[in-house]
Amino acid sequence: MLEDKVYNFIIKYNLIKDGDRLVLGVSGGPDSICMLHILNSILNKKLINFKMVVCHVNHGIRENAKIDEKFVEDFCREIGVEYFVKHANIKEIAEIQKRGLEEVGRDIRYSFFNEILYKTNSNKIAIAHNSNDRAETIVMNILRGTGIRGLIGIEKINGKYIRPLIEISRCEIENYLKENNILYRHDESNDDNIYTRNKIRNIVIPYIKKEFNPNIIETMKRLSDIAIEQENYIQKQTEKIYKELCINEINITNDYLYNKNNGSQIIINLTKFNNQDILIQKRIILYAIQKIFGTTKGIEKIHLEDIIKLCNRNIGNKFLCPNKFTKIVIKKKQIVIMSV
Repeated sequence: MLEDKVYNFIIKYNLIKDGDRLVLGVSGGPDSICMLHILNSILNKKLINFKMVVCHVNHGIRENAKIDEKFVEDFCREIGVEYFVKHANIKEIAEIQKRGLEEVGRDIRYSFFNEILYKTNSNKIAIAHNSNDRAETIVMNILRGTGIRGLIGIEKINGKYIRPLIEISRCEIENYLKENNILYRHDESNDDNIYTRNKIRNIVIPYIKKEFNPNIIETMKRLSDIAIEQENYIQKQTEKIYKELCINEINITNDYLYNKNNGSQIIINLTKFNNQDILIQKRIILYAIQKIFGTTKGIEKIHLEDIIKLCNRNIGNKFLCPNKFTKIVIKKKQIVIMSV
């Protein structure tokens, strides 16, 4: 049974433990409804003692968005799960910020999930990505020109984010819902191939299945597993060398908003840094930026190359600003990475 498969996966990788408090992102589609139903079943069977609440975001784009919202509300009431709803005009926000709808929608959702996480004193956020989503993400990353991290696709655990269905195929999810007579909502925007992911989902992956590899989803899983092994090794080496190179950390906490607003700095020994392999140099810079801001978003390959050139030249009182939040300064044989 699919429920057993998901439960065994959760136990194997310690995704959910007794005492955990979960925030579930639920759109009303097949994946999130399947996740909600299975986790509720695990709760009812008392296999794991945890608590959960549901979050739903009405993006204000589709005509059926209000129906989806009501569907999730009714579903949660029926099984007795607390739920929270956010309304947002994603299209208007995207136009003002001059960003894509998908990117803005994702940011709004995750911001809301984190808001409810703190409001309910929860410690994990469950997202209903499946193995097809992971394969699609890997293909997208390859087309963009990715490194090892991009070949991972979507991780089962990423900090507070967990994905209980990441080893489950879309076909398995749909069969489970059908066999158990569980209704769900269909997002018609998933059929619109103006979006990159939809093109990969509806055109590229089916073409690869038909013409090259009918087991492409499983193949991408193996690729992801290999990439995870390599990434974990590189990350361990990066953290080890970082400790050797780091001279000081100033105002570094887990509260990244605090870091950003309180002049956080990481100071690295320039001479030791310049003696490292270029791969490690790039990873040290990214690791330090991640420690300050909680993300390396906006730091591109060209930024890393420019920072390393600056370090190799070893000219005092020179600096770079790869984005509006980050400043890299070279002075007194030190690299100072700071928030601005």
